[in-house]
Amino acid sequence: MADHAPGVRRRATSIGFVAVLMWSFLALFTAATGQVPPLQLAAMTFAIAFFMALGKWLLRGEDVMAHLAHPPLVWGVGVGGLFGYHFFYFLALRQAPAVEASLIAYLWPLLIVLFSALLPGERLRWWHLAGALTGFTGAALLLLAGQGFAAGIHLAPGHFAALACAFIWSGYSILSRRQGTVPTDAVGGFCGATALLALLAHLLFENTIWPAGVGQWLAVAGLGLGPAGLAFFFWDYGVKRGHIQALGAASYAAPLLSTLVLILFGFASATWTIALACLLITGGAVLASFDLLRPSPSREARGRD
Repeated sequence: MADHAPGVRRRATSIGFVAVLMWSFLALFTAATGQVPPLQLAAMTFAIAFFMALGKWLLRGEDVMAHLAHPPLVWGVGVGGLFGYHFFYFLALRQAPAVEASLIAYLWPLLIVLFSALLPGERLRWWHLAGALTGFTGAALLLLAGQGFAAGIHLAPGHFAALACAFIWSGYSILSRRQGTVPTDAVGGFCGATALLALLAHLLFENTIWPAGVGQWLAVAGLGLGPAGLAFFFWDYGVKRGHIQALGAASYAAPLLSTLVLILFGFASATWTIALACLLITGGAVLASFDLLRPSPSREARGRD
């Protein structure tokens, strides 16, 4: 790809991290939606994301069909990533303890860093792996604090569903990088297809419960506009043009920032464990971003002139 100039790469990485910031509000908004079943919620929020993209195309006079005309492989990667991850994540939460499922699912940033070695032009360095492992340690500490794994763990289908989540999202991110010529607008179509599949799964497996009151409807809208909407467009742009190892390690900030948001809104309390997790996750992200932080040879040369 031609977009690997240092300035472009840093900007794209920053845009990708905006998705991580948005995902930090996922727990807060989801909790505020009340008793809406998860697959129904996914159908509603992805529909909002699709209509948001459709509105943009229509307002700008763009060819809607051109944004949807992609090879089957592109559709398979996009819809498989978005729908597959959420379907298996909800399945994991139903069939395994939430903490265990979340921790296993959050292997995806580490897997992104590992799988990045398979990408053309990318090299996996020790600091990428060390940063991702440090971030995972911080996330594990955060998720397990005061709870721990259930005594005498017995593997359940939910644990394997959570592992599927990790491989699906990391695979989706890496394959999106490989499909770097596919415009980010394609994500709008993926969101529309995901909404339809989520609706079908909801009708098969869940009972419909609509949001109660304006507050819950606003929470659904907030999800569709942010964590389950624009975030996917920003992530797509970031993984295609940014520093994918840095984004992988920095993604561990999502559970940390989510916890901080819950503290800010009075749903959780600050502890020393959270402070330590903050240090580990931040340190891991900085370490994995070493390539971006160190001066480029050309800049050093200009400094000597």
